[in-house]
Amino acid sequence: MSEHEMPDPEQIKEILDIVADKVPALLRDLSSILYEPERARTFGKSVSEFYRELKDAGMTDDQAFTLTKQYMSNLNLGGMVSKMSREDRD
Repeated sequence: MSEHEMPDPEQIKEILDIVADKVPALLRDLSSILYEPERARTFGKSVSEFYRELKDAGMTDDQAFTLTKQYMSNLNLGGMVSKMSREDRD
């Protein structure tokens, strides 16, 4: 198959079978990574340390909060996916 040819229906079926087999496990793994208690504690510590560093550097509460909110959204998988999908539409 050349670069510009469409796969035939059998190839598409094989691809979708593989995706259907792999995606649920991938989503379970991602969910575990994102929501298990130890990782939540680590995320919370990271965010609070980021905020504290901004405050120690002399930023106001509002400035530190705004930047911390941006920092959190950059660490949030759902936020990253949403942002990427918005960028694809633009």
